[in-house]
Amino acid sequence: MNTNNNDNSVLKTLDKQSESSQEIIQAIVNDSKDYKKLFQQIDTHKSGEISLDEFETALKSYDHPIKENPELIRRIFNSFDINHDKKIDYNDFKNYLKSTDEQILRGFKNIDIDNDGKITKKDLINYLKESLGLKPSKDDIDVVFHQIDTENLGYITFNEFRNYLLLVPRLHGSRIKTAFQYIVEELDLTSDGDVTLINQFLYGFGYFLAGGISGVVSRTCTAPFDRIKVFLIARTDLSSTVLHSRKEIAKHITSSGKHTILETIETMDLPIQKTIRSPIIQAARTIWKQGGFKGFYVGNGLNILKVFPESAMKFGSFEAAKRFFASIEGIEDTTNLSKTSTYLAGGLGGVVAQFTVYPIDTLKFRVQCSNIDSGIHGNQLLVNTAKEMFQQGGLRTFYRGIIAGVGGIFPYAALDLGTFTTMKKWLVRREMVKHNIANEQDVKLPNYMVLTLGALSGSFGATMVYPINLLRTRLQAQGTYAHPNTYDGFFDVLQKTIKNEGYPGLFKGLVPNLAKVAPAVSISYFMYENLKTLFDLEVNK
Repeated sequence: MNTNNNDNSVLKTLDKQSESSQEIIQAIVNDSKDYKKLFQQIDTHKSGEISLDEFETALKSYDHPIKENPELIRRIFNSFDINHDKKIDYNDFKNYLKSTDEQILRGFKNIDIDNDGKITKKDLINYLKESLGLKPSKDDIDVVFHQIDTENLGYITFNEFRNYLLLVPRLHGSRIKTAFQYIVEELDLTSDGDVTLINQFLYGFGYFLAGGISGVVSRTCTAPFDRIKVFLIARTDLSSTVLHSRKEIAKHITSSGKHTILETIETMDLPIQKTIRSPIIQAARTIWKQGGFKGFYVGNGLNILKVFPESAMKFGSFEAAKRFFASIEGIEDTTNLSKTSTYLAGGLGGVVAQFTVYPIDTLKFRVQCSNIDSGIHGNQLLVNTAKEMFQQGGLRTFYRGIIAGVGGIFPYAALDLGTFTTMKKWLVRREMVKHNIANEQDVKLPNYMVLTLGALSGSFGATMVYPINLLRTRLQAQGTYAHPNTYDGFFDVLQKTIKNEGYPGLFKGLVPNLAKVAPAVSISYFMYENLKTLFDLEVNK
């Protein structure tokens, strides 16, 4: 939003080579003190007062950096609305912008240490590191610098600096710091509890590699939780939670004198069934008895194999979808997309990514539900399982349950985002009361709290859509050693699950699925931050 009049007096001032750069800057500020025209542009109803809706509509009609962020728009509106009457009159408007101009001028002087009226990348990096204590990446610097340097001069003038920051909230005492909060790493928690870091492609291959490795380490560390979850999903009743091996059955046939497997199983009195009540502990004990420590990592190779292609497809299809919606909305810059289009683009990105790696998921589940005691392990088990699947129904077998799989993406995303926003607002208001803070923009939630919010909101969304994921997994694993049942489709598996196990059966394996979220988030974030340092992705000069 260009708020400068740029009349002849300003142009003449700029042409005076004898004046210092700071005098030129001050002249621009002084020449923009009449904010009446800007107020009238925003006051579309001509009522002499600006509502939040009017303010938001006005920002969306200009190329302003916060126009698609309702939270930041509300924060800047509240900064104008000093008396908290949910309206901005002209005095509120003028007083705020006057104070803002003075702060922006001081900020420009602080960054422009050589007083030449230009902010270079070096100036910006020094300010961010020395004054704000930030460690932005080289790519972060390039992106933000390009956003402010609208005239592509290779440096930032005061005009550009002011136009960009004038209506940006002053979070934590710095508008520049607020701008950089647009470009931060985001954690993406899937409905299966897996954590990846999104948008790494935006920053370059090094970030994509760091994010991918973080996902690999995180999934490997939490693989036992995933293994137990799938084990429980495959079981259709509590007694079958203990999957007896053929060795155990043969042993009891010999000792009991029974002649059939059924008679033997009925008389088997294993301690695991007598003394352990928890299905989770029963599952863990059985996995251990069947395969030892390695038993908990069956299928993990396939799980980490899909990390990189899944991330690549999600990002690529997300960007393609954004360009598609941008053409529909008639805009060139995808950063100006509406919130609805951005959400739909993100959902489509998730759908394409899941469709791409779905065969790997199906193969993983079937390997995990195979007979581990058969003597076939590792790559041989993987190849044999894939061959059997293809012989059963060709490529179609690898996509069993795909409709249920992609159908849960949009509701999960909505629940995750909605829960996160609601919880964050509540915490911000609590901090305002606790520390007697007047404005929301002055509240800074620590990183651990934001990460915790992400984990909790993702866990809530995952819980709500878990029945869909359970039914999808059973469709993928049907006819295997651990899950011999077969189904005609989604509604058939739904009906049989409820009939045989009741509604609680729809949530089998939920506890281990949620239990892996907290360590997965922590491991991913810890690994990513350290790998950025290891790969020299931080600004060092």
